[in-house]
Amino acid sequence: MHAPKASAINIIWLGLIAVSVVTAAYTGRMDEVTKASFESAKSGVTLAIGLIGPMAFWLGLMKVAEAGGLMRMIARALRPVMTRLFPEVPAEHPAMSAMIMNMSANTLGLGNAATPLGIKAMQELDKLALEKGTATNAMCLFLAINTSSVTLLPLGVITVRAAAGATSPAEILIPAIVATLCSTIVAITMAKLMAGPEPGKPAGLSPAAAQETPPGEGSRPATGGEAGAESRTDHDTETEDTADLSPPGTAGRTFVYLLLAAFAGGIVYRLFLAGGDGNGEDAMTMIGAVSTWLIPVLIATLLIFGYLRGVRVYEVATEGAKEGFNTAVRIVPFLVAIFVAIGMFRASGAMEIMIRVLAPLTERLGMPAEALGMALMRPLSGSGAFGMMSEIVASDPDSFVAFLVSVMQGSTETTFYVLAVYFGAVGITRTRHALPAALTADGAGIVAAVIVCNLWF
Repeated sequence: MHAPKASAINIIWLGLIAVSVVTAAYTGRMDEVTKASFESAKSGVTLAIGLIGPMAFWLGLMKVAEAGGLMRMIARALRPVMTRLFPEVPAEHPAMSAMIMNMSANTLGLGNAATPLGIKAMQELDKLALEKGTATNAMCLFLAINTSSVTLLPLGVITVRAAAGATSPAEILIPAIVATLCSTIVAITMAKLMAGPEPGKPAGLSPAAAQETPPGEGSRPATGGEAGAESRTDHDTETEDTADLSPPGTAGRTFVYLLLAAFAGGIVYRLFLAGGDGNGEDAMTMIGAVSTWLIPVLIATLLIFGYLRGVRVYEVATEGAKEGFNTAVRIVPFLVAIFVAIGMFRASGAMEIMIRVLAPLTERLGMPAEALGMALMRPLSGSGAFGMMSEIVASDPDSFVAFLVSVMQGSTETTFYVLAVYFGAVGITRTRHALPAALTADGAGIVAAVIVCNLWF
């Protein structure tokens, strides 16, 4: 039996470190590379520790939504689209609704909420994996879609442009949507084209039958009677979950309805009266308000839904939070490994050399050297790319390069970070075609951003 082929991440990770050391030998930055290795390792652990709180809280909320039946409702509503994208995943499996929630959070620009939701989706997908430690086709496609950054509201970038004094801060909206749609289409296409046989699936066995057969129990397909029994079991489980619920009485429901009425009144107040002159808040203030209102409203909505359905929200949320804590601890080694490689690569001067070599070519294609640096940084470091974008926008907010980097920031994602966190959460070490598909989508998003911005600006 042949050993599994090494994933692309092995080669890229080794390449980043080896190139860093070789480059530092010529640039004289070996001391900086040494310091970067230690500082980056510390940053990886610090980031993982910082994720413990949000991850515990959001996975607790997901537990409430799941207990109340919201996940099943969402999965059923979007079943036609999702079953075509992910035929390997049963239509009403919790993985379906978790993926939908993650994609919805990304679409609205809720990065802090999207990560725990994505980890929840990966955990559910891992339950369907026949070969543990190896990414399934569904995992690879899900990660590729995530790294293509399906963001329809890049509120963070718009806020930075507004703070810098750009004439039209929200002008990047349509170009960013076009660019992110291009990268998402490429991500799905590449993930589908590169997908091979499902790892661990016996030859000739359909995906549905493979999922019904537990790992290690042979390749015998489920018979019609067994499939029907499993369907009845799912129905019985749902009935049992509903039986455990205890919806509130009239007083409880009345209290919730009064809260909703008060919230509606708050919206009217902010729109029409809060300005003091009867005109309410201006457009830019409202754009900022959208980004600050979305997450609190989502939190309250999930909890109120669970309460009305009869979920013991506090007990269930804390139970889910325990899972989030354990998950955050598991991703530490993966974050440290990725952060060290990226930190050494940047400190060695290899990034600067790449920019100098590629700049003459990219400038002819409509991408200034400043934007090239941002494009190369984006898959490696989210904070680094955001800092570069903010600096460029602050120096000349109405320039073409500021417009271009804003669109790129709003339509691409930090690929290596997403890969480390999502795969690390479920112990995936053989990433198969996930990274090539994701990087191809990143490249498509950058190219689309350059083309659209040159036509639009």
